[in-house]
Amino acid sequence: MEKALLAAEAVDEKEVVDLLKALVRLPSHYPGPGEAGVVAFLEGYLRERGLNPFRQEAAPGRPNLVADLGEGEGGLILEGHTDVVTPGEEVLWTHPPYGAVVEGGRLYGRGACDMKGGLAALIGALLAVKRAFGGLKRPLRLAALADEEGMMLGVKAFVRAGFAGGFRGALVAEPEGMEVCLWQKGALRLRLRFPGRMAHGAMPYAGDNPIPKAARFVLGLQELERRLQEAYNHPYLGLPHLTPTRVLASAGEDQLNVIPAQAEVALDVRTVPGVDHGALVAEVQALARVGVEVLEDRPPVETPGDDPLVQAAEEALKLLGLPVRHGGVPGATDGTFLRAWAGLPVVVLGPGQKTLPHQVDEWVDLGEVVLAARVYAALAVLFLE
Repeated sequence: MEKALLAAEAVDEKEVVDLLKALVRLPSHYPGPGEAGVVAFLEGYLRERGLNPFRQEAAPGRPNLVADLGEGEGGLILEGHTDVVTPGEEVLWTHPPYGAVVEGGRLYGRGACDMKGGLAALIGALLAVKRAFGGLKRPLRLAALADEEGMMLGVKAFVRAGFAGGFRGALVAEPEGMEVCLWQKGALRLRLRFPGRMAHGAMPYAGDNPIPKAARFVLGLQELERRLQEAYNHPYLGLPHLTPTRVLASAGEDQLNVIPAQAEVALDVRTVPGVDHGALVAEVQALARVGVEVLEDRPPVETPGDDPLVQAAEEALKLLGLPVRHGGVPGATDGTFLRAWAGLPVVVLGPGQKTLPHQVDEWVDLGEVVLAARVYAALAVLFLE
């Protein structure tokens, strides 16, 4: 207990805040500059502080960065992602999206909340443990991964390469208002193509219009979603959702008098524990009467409440006088694959309000970021000593 407090006290507030400012000032959205600039900065930053980070190419030009404190088995992974979403129309921002402006104790900027605040806190905790003790009985591995906002290529490459092997748990610093999140929704990204036959709009009887087929399917989804929600309502994740996110049908730009040859519908499906993804895809296909292309399949995951990692997280919060609040992640995170593919217990616990990611004028409370770093440092000691 005393050692955990010493680790928390060793967190350097200025170090954490300055690091967060530097990270936010480096654009890392994709398409765009991507993660390479942030990784290059962090690689030098960690080397200057006595660590020996290494890169892993998750995809061309999209590196992961890994750094270890200590060696051996049974360690803890500290995971955060380096990519952010695009800022959108910058004229809508009150502060420049990459300005890292501080006002009223908040740091504003794209990625401040999701999740460079959490990443800065993880690094601050790692350096605090190093400063206080040199290391712990078992290793800490920082995993700063690419493409969480896309197809999660970073964590998939990380797990496939065996970099999660030999570890006992993973702490994911996504913005969850410092709730101890043990549950994450599953996700399916589906694409359906409805065939038609081109014809002149003045003579629709000469063709086969795919748009009404797609429209009937979209309307039918409401009933399928209703039945699904009647069957499943998770206490921490809430309801599953079947959300159409894209409907496309065109014979070409400005060709308003032509029936298109095809209509496409894309779905973002969010599920909770208990929902069978294969059976749900089959229901969608039966409703659509066309094939369903599964672009991504992320299972819902959960970590048992009595796992030692969960106990360490709860104890660290109590040690620093913070309430223990449990919650669920409304979307998927890199922790989804650390749990589903690597089999690790995963706790998602991070600074920042849940609803702020991807919004204009995204911000994070600097006091909460520093406090998160102290919690992480204490948690590491409690879990690994």
